[in-house]
Amino acid sequence: MRQRYSIALGFLILIAFGALLLASPWARNEGTWGGWGNAFFTAFSSVCVTGLSVVDIAAEYSRTGQIILLCLVEIGCLGLMTCGTFLLIAIGRRLSLSREFSLMNAYGVEQVQGLRGLICWVVGSMLFFEALGVAAYYVRLDDLYLSVFYSIMSFCNAGFSILPGSLAAFADDPYLVVVSALLTIAGGIGFLVIYNLCTFKFMRRRSGGKGRLTLHTRVVLRFTAYLLVAAFAAFLFIEWNGVLKDMPVMKKLWVGFYQAVTPRTCGFCITPTEDLHPLTRLIYESLMFIGGGPGSAAAGIKVTTFAVLVYTLTAMCRGETETVISCRVVPTDIVRESIVIFMALIGFSVVVTGALFVTEAKTGLTSDALFFEAVSAVTTTGLSMGDTTRSLSSAGRVVILCAMFIGRLGALTVVMMIGDRESNKHIRFPSEELVVG
Repeated sequence: MRQRYSIALGFLILIAFGALLLASPWARNEGTWGGWGNAFFTAFSSVCVTGLSVVDIAAEYSRTGQIILLCLVEIGCLGLMTCGTFLLIAIGRRLSLSREFSLMNAYGVEQVQGLRGLICWVVGSMLFFEALGVAAYYVRLDDLYLSVFYSIMSFCNAGFSILPGSLAAFADDPYLVVVSALLTIAGGIGFLVIYNLCTFKFMRRRSGGKGRLTLHTRVVLRFTAYLLVAAFAAFLFIEWNGVLKDMPVMKKLWVGFYQAVTPRTCGFCITPTEDLHPLTRLIYESLMFIGGGPGSAAAGIKVTTFAVLVYTLTAMCRGETETVISCRVVPTDIVRESIVIFMALIGFSVVVTGALFVTEAKTGLTSDALFFEAVSAVTTTGLSMGDTTRSLSSAGRVVILCAMFIGRLGALTVVMMIGDRESNKHIRFPSEELVVG
């Protein structure tokens, strides 16, 4: 319990410190203290790696302020617990047992051995991918600062932009669109998958044999590919004569590809979300709800949770009693955790949407826009329909802040709540049939 509170408190302290810096005269273009509400919202969104903003980042914040924003996004992406652990390792301090097991749950590690190396590798791999992104962007942009900014925002799946129209400025350049998409995918599959792909040694067999791809890695990659292909096909089919109507065929393809990548993890977009067909927005909301991989910059229920639910449903339809994925039986505890995470996020999305319906009753915002905003905040995706975020009332912004915060901590908190406790009950009750369905 104390560990969960310390994580939440650490995030709040970082957000408060970030808001103080963003409200300072060095961070604002006006050169004076002020904009406290905007600074607090921006700090919240950056630490939660969401990307929702109530101000124009380029107009409100100076270069110094934008660098502060980048630092907040970096720390939020890694997570305070991981950052703190890395600093402890760097100065030679030993990890506590509770900290090791918390990190094991966060990254899906089954053994404590090698955990220090994993954390150091997480930080190193993040910087490595971002450096590759900077080099790739610089080839076309020829601007080091823009290259750094968009590399970090793409890999961390944050979605803040200092150019008008999000990534609309890149729409005519397939090279920049593909670079942005690949960085977003890399940041959304999770550090454990990247580690496993690069080493093939992380989950060795106990016999000391050759390393292999873990079930976790295979499921994340497989379902990421499934979702990308399905979203790409759906977007082209629905929007071919919609927002893509006036584009050349090849441009439709690369724009469609990026628009299939961004809804699950990142708040960038090339085509305005408010111009999309209602069915496309419904698909986007479903993809945001699923999210990315565990231990990644993305939130949502995670692709592994979605995979477990799909295979469990398939097993029930076949009359099977076990959930089997790639010839491996998924433990019952994992199935139960997946159901809890799924239902918890649905319930939370409903609560946030209902709260927005109440707070924004007089703002003129449509229920469609409010529901989209709620799902985007809960899943820390950062997509928004037009100026919905900026049009929210003060109470509505508070609701969004709470949604982003709990959405960022939610998955880890649920896992720690139901995964770290052992039942002390030694009494078994009689069973009885209950009619359901």
